[in-house]
Amino acid sequence: MNAYALLAIATVTVATVAIGAWGIRLVRSTSDLLVASRMVSPTQNAAAIGGEYLSAASFLGVAGLILAYGAQMLWYPVGFAAGYLALLLFVAAPLRRSGAFTLPDFCEARLASPRLRRLATAFVLFIGWFYLLPQLQGAGLTFQIVTGAPSWVGVVLVGAVVTGNVAFGGMRSATYVQAFQYWLKLTAIAVPAFFLLARWNDDGRPAIPVDDAWLAPAGGLVATYSLILATFLGTMGLPHVLARFYTNPDGGSARRTTTIVLGLVGLFYLFPTVYGVLGRVYTPELATGRNDTVVLLLPAAALGPGVAADALGALVAAGAFAAFLSTSNGLLTSVAGVLANDVLGKARLSWGPLTQFRAAALFAGAVPMGLALAVHGLNVSQVVGLAFAVAASSFCPMLVLGIWWRGLTAAGAAAGILAGGGSAVVAVLWTIFLPPAPGLAADLLAQPAAWTVPLAFAVMVSVSLATRRRIPGAVGAMLLRLHAPETLHTPETSRL
Repeated sequence: MNAYALLAIATVTVATVAIGAWGIRLVRSTSDLLVASRMVSPTQNAAAIGGEYLSAASFLGVAGLILAYGAQMLWYPVGFAAGYLALLLFVAAPLRRSGAFTLPDFCEARLASPRLRRLATAFVLFIGWFYLLPQLQGAGLTFQIVTGAPSWVGVVLVGAVVTGNVAFGGMRSATYVQAFQYWLKLTAIAVPAFFLLARWNDDGRPAIPVDDAWLAPAGGLVATYSLILATFLGTMGLPHVLARFYTNPDGGSARRTTTIVLGLVGLFYLFPTVYGVLGRVYTPELATGRNDTVVLLLPAAALGPGVAADALGALVAAGAFAAFLSTSNGLLTSVAGVLANDVLGKARLSWGPLTQFRAAALFAGAVPMGLALAVHGLNVSQVVGLAFAVAASSFCPMLVLGIWWRGLTAAGAAAGILAGGGSAVVAVLWTIFLPPAPGLAADLLAQPAAWTVPLAFAVMVSVSLATRRRIPGAVGAMLLRLHAPETLHTPETSRL
């Protein structure tokens, strides 16, 4: 057991609780819980988005995939980062100008359909909980490697800390926690990388072992293009990422936030590649095993026993735990917000809004904790990639068409979400729980975005054209609100 790593994990956990508790003191209203009163600056919001976006898949999984499969896996970090370019161009500012609190809120405001709102709520819950599962399992794996304790301890620890922070501090508290954890994660992955490169240089720069599996495209061109689509467009449909843009003061701030995020996320993704490549030199056995542990095990393998290796290992473990905590915080905040605003808020309960949010947060945290304790052996990056595919096949088409095409109808949006997103969900469940399908079908199910995203767009457009008489009457005013700067809004558009 690395005592330094245990101390580092304890320090990160205590710091997270302390910062969250400080944020709780500032909560005064439901708006604080859901959107931090829409007063978060672009710089702070960008760091918070970086904190929640750089998950277990980014901190552990990308390096493991590069270790096992080579340069072809660079499409993961490229797609993860480039997704913010599409978000910047098509979604960020209009979504903020919509005035919505949640993604289902936006669906009903744009298309005047409570049924569509309920469908969107179901997909937000699936994506949020499915994305939370690998975060909690990654926390359990890291805690087991570092301390030797059972993996369920890490699952419960992260789940309990995050649920408590979200339940009492909401988006206000999450903002401070996630911004702090972005800089911690960047430090935790960058500093050991420089020491590892120095050791590789001192060792005479040994050649990187390369084999056929490291050079051949995994799954062929279909899987590669599908992965690019899922990561590039999936960012645009992730509920926990979109929820952060509701916290900006205006559309211009949302755009500036996205620009800064591109820089912060791009900087981070320079470093997992170092771990993946050097892992071929110092931990080649992990290429055919649990490759997502390479970031945790590489410092000790490269530097050998000693204080330096233990200290760097502790720093990496702290960063990994920060990744689990911050991403889980963001996911749980978005899921709890949807449950409170779109489920409990519509149930006409006698509870106050603060009580509704806190009850929703406790339930939202209990579900993925139970799943993480019951399901074992999931690949972190694979599960996150599949969550991106579902987001790309459901909310991405709805947002792009809803923001930029006045002809979208509620029937078209619902049909497209069910066709594209529903097909992606089936592919996800098949990939995880059933035996691989034969031939090309295996690739199409393992990476479904190549066919589910075009399917969603095609169905949305065709059904909308067939139901063009059901276009909302206020669509002109709504689109004006989405695209016009806030200074040009009229009282009529502000009331939408």
